[in-house]
Formats: sequence, structure tokens, C-alpha cells
Amino acid sequence: MESLRKMLVVLMTMVVTVRMVNASLVYVGGGKETWRPNVNFSEWSARQNIHAGDWLYFGFDKKLYNVLEVNKTGYEGCHDVGFIKNITRGGRDVFQVNEAKTYYFINGGGSCFGGMKVAINVENPQPAPSPSQLTGVKSIKNGSPSRFGGLVATLMAVLTSVLLAWAIL
Repeated sequence: MESLRKMLVVLMTMVVTVRMVNASLVYVGGGKETWRPNVNFSEWSARQNIHAGDWLYFGFDKKLYNVLEVNKTGYEGCHDVGFIKNITRGGRDVFQVNEAKTYYFINGGGSCFGGMKVAINVENPQPAPSPSQLTGVKSIKNGSPSRFGGLVATLMAVLTSVLLAWAIL
């Protein structure tokens, strides 16, 4: 019974490891502070390949703007009442897209009418990378390589190794 429990822990850790290594951080609008007016979010969104499990990063001045997840009707009409979720926390906010669908985000308070809204099409998750693909992973989807992705991969590999050793011993 004990060995079955250990193997289950190892298996769950490996699944989480693969999912975390495969996830990316996507800067909405292309930069660290681009949730603002005068950004063509439709054009930006059309160029993205975002997958379930990825994280969206919204950077903005929290005194001026916010980020609301809405449905398609709320998006099209810029309705900030009855939103699905307010993801605003501090102006450097992340949101994980967990399923393949179109996500809709707007800025409440009228800026939506000036273009502060984005529809993001999320695709099914990418297949897990092979170990040889993990070296030099570009984990931030604005074209910049990230040390974060490599660090996560390394830490998760170490954690998995420790748990495997624990399960075997």
C-alpha cells in the first residue's frame, strides 16, 4: 500500500512538471505595461498562439485601468456590469487560461469604447516537450527568451528526481 501511494505521488508530480514546463507567460499587447489605450489588441491577438495552460500577463496603472473577463456580448458592447471575473489585483496581473475557447477581456469605466478590449483565442495544449527540447525554452511569448522557463524546468526535474529516489528507497 505504501509503495502504491509513493508511485501515485511520483506520477502526479511528473504530470504537474510537464504541465508547468509547457506553460508560457504571454504579455497581453506585447509588453510589460501595454494594457492601455492606443494599442491594437485585435492585431496583437491575431498574431498569437496561446494554449490552454498558458498565463496571460496584464501590466497597467491600477489607478487608471482594470481587467474584467466578460462574455462575448459584454465584449462587443463594452458592458462592464455582470462580468465573469475581475482579475485586477495590483496592475501586474496574471490569468491562467485553462481551456480551449475564446476569452474576452475589457477595461471597465469607458476605456473599452476606445479599444481597451481583447478577444484571445486559446487552443488545446501543446504536446509535452521531449527532454532535448527543454534546453533553451522560450517561455515568454513576446519573442524574448526567459530564464524563468529554464529555472522552472530545472527545479521540477530536481523535484521529480528527489521524489523518484524517495519512492524507490
